[in-house]
Amino acid sequence: MEFGFGQLFKWSERRNLYAPVVVSANYLVVAGLLALYALSRGELAVDDRTLQLGLVTGTVFICSMLAMTRALTLVKASAVLTAFRLALVVPTAVSALVWNEPLTELQAAGALLALVALVLMTRDAGALLHLGNMRNLALVLLVFCLQGTSLTCLRWVQYAGIGGDQPKFLMVTGLVAGGWGALYLLVNRRRPQKSELATGAGIGLYNLAALMVILTALSQVPGTVFFPMMGCTVVVLDNLAARFLWKERLSPATLAGIALALAAICITL
Repeated sequence: MEFGFGQLFKWSERRNLYAPVVVSANYLVVAGLLALYALSRGELAVDDRTLQLGLVTGTVFICSMLAMTRALTLVKASAVLTAFRLALVVPTAVSALVWNEPLTELQAAGALLALVALVLMTRDAGALLHLGNMRNLALVLLVFCLQGTSLTCLRWVQYAGIGGDQPKFLMVTGLVAGGWGALYLLVNRRRPQKSELATGAGIGLYNLAALMVILTALSQVPGTVFFPMMGCTVVVLDNLAARFLWKERLSPATLAGIALALAAICITL
């Protein structure tokens, strides 16, 4: 699901659409659809715990996406995307150290192998070592931290005791993220184009399904296993799409990373 989400954004980028509009529209569509669903069931009321976690998560989500889109205009894309993908280290570590989630020796080996595979599969990952100045380094680290926090918030849902209230949590999250995004556009006096809104709406439909699948998976699988495996699977599919859909060449390191990723998935599962 996350793979398709990334490919849709890549498609919108190639059409030269303004990313903050697409991102904001995406979140507002998620919120709108879930609000209609709740209204149809007469269950629109949201409890305080769900509201608070949704406020935090929505704010972190939009900050993460805006930071990434901003970074992509200033820093080499490979460095930004490497930081974005490797951010799954954060929720994996939090799951193990804060929530004491179980991790067998075999799963730990698989998770470590998955992280190595991620570095190899992320094309030109060495760009992280050649950012040029401290401002660029700080921006890339900000992307890493915000994306890691976003994923951690999704894991937090189960421990906050709102696992059974996922639609309302996502509704608040989408409304807050979309609201902050709209404010960003207003401050920057950027008028959305119809094509940008339509693309954002389409991505929002897909994103809603992806988020529901992720939250459901996290209710069944420890974060220490889920996040490394999700990262590996997504990047494997990203690289295959780059080769066969976007006609990009894969380096030997990337091919080795794909092989390691598949091995990591087999070991962990």
